[in-house]
Amino acid sequence: MPRPPLRRLLLLLLLLSVSAARDQPPAAGSAERRCFCQVTGYLDDCTCDVETLDAFNNYKVFPRLQSLLESDYFRYYKVNLKKTCPFWNVISHCGIRDCAVEPCQSNKIPDGIRSAGYKYSEEANTSAKDCEEEESLGAVDESLSEKTVEAVRQWTRHDDAANSFCEADDIQSPEAEYVDLLLNPERYTGYKGPDAWRIWNSIYEENCFKPQSIKRPLNPLTSGRGNMFYSWLEGLCVEKRAFYKLISGLHASINIHLSARYLLQDTWSKKQWGHNVTEFQERFDEVLTQGEGPRRLKNLYFIYLIELRALSKILPFFERLDFQLFTGDKDRDREVKSLLLEILHLIKAFPLHFDENSLFAGNQREAAKLKEEFRLHFRNISRIMDCVGCIKCRLWGKLQTQGLGTALKILFSESQIENLPERGPSPTFRLTRQEIVALFNAFGRISTSVKELENFRGLLQTLQ
Repeated sequence: MPRPPLRRLLLLLLLLSVSAARDQPPAAGSAERRCFCQVTGYLDDCTCDVETLDAFNNYKVFPRLQSLLESDYFRYYKVNLKKTCPFWNVISHCGIRDCAVEPCQSNKIPDGIRSAGYKYSEEANTSAKDCEEEESLGAVDESLSEKTVEAVRQWTRHDDAANSFCEADDIQSPEAEYVDLLLNPERYTGYKGPDAWRIWNSIYEENCFKPQSIKRPLNPLTSGRGNMFYSWLEGLCVEKRAFYKLISGLHASINIHLSARYLLQDTWSKKQWGHNVTEFQERFDEVLTQGEGPRRLKNLYFIYLIELRALSKILPFFERLDFQLFTGDKDRDREVKSLLLEILHLIKAFPLHFDENSLFAGNQREAAKLKEEFRLHFRNISRIMDCVGCIKCRLWGKLQTQGLGTALKILFSESQIENLPERGPSPTFRLTRQEIVALFNAFGRISTSVKELENFRGLLQTLQ
């Protein structure tokens, strides 16, 4: 057979090399780019960029915050996990082993927390008037009738509810129990499918100011594509757009936790929890989520900025000399407060905070109406958490919505915080112990999610 011309031989070799390249898997790092290519630079409606937040959180805030949340004051959270769903009949998933929550035995709770979990100081805890309402009312005229005193207390509770973005549990209820958050960590439980979709569908479809005609992308419970969704979202006022981004950011954070603490091995001898890269990709890969994943991750940074700003504004509340994170261990309580103030001063010094003055500006009447809508929508979401069928998921859902709700309460109470008395309770602004624990643990969850993105970047870069 005659030898083919040199030009034909070179062409044949070129074709073979191209074909071989097509058969090869994507180059290293491509999996990482598909999740993170858009998660960079400046964030919408903000003056801060992703890279600055990564460095600030991962190397300054995160390690200090983890130490704080391991302390007794912040690890014990009182919650009612037995409340009835107010919207529909819930199918319990208590049969799923990892959905269970183990409440604390009363003798495990530090004395200072167990005796009066909402108090701030030793004096308040040892006072004969061991009642939260009496603390806020101060000295009630003893000549008043019992009926009048109760009416005043009801007015006080009403005022608290009027400023609250969440429907808080009654911690005096016999169904409310302390939970050790360190022994019941947020992680993948197996709770998924239609019941879980129903929770998020109710949140997004009924509480995010969205008309039914606009389809949310990748909604498993509705038909149609979400092509018009982002055009509609960009046309919203900044407040309603911020509301959606907060919920999306919270959703993204929860999905990151479930992917980072996934049950990788379950045998009779041990359980192994760790990072599930495939699960992360299914939730955030640009191709697998039709472009949704990177948007969700950017919204995580938005909620981080909102909660960060709230913590910067609440510093005067905790700086008061008579404020203690009281557990009964004086030396340890002093150390924990010192660490708390260190974290808050660090956050206060952050130069690129979200400007909440851009929200609810303009016409005062319209702004007040919009703020009330905002508050009621978020309050309704806090009630939906009692419909979560997995008890551990319900625990962390309630805590994180209460924490975010507390952050919003702080952001819109600027004048009250600026006028706090140097000592004693304020008649216009207060935080219960439950709100404090929820606020810092919720931010801890968001901070952990941002830190976990660094871990997932590294894992995805190793994929071929």
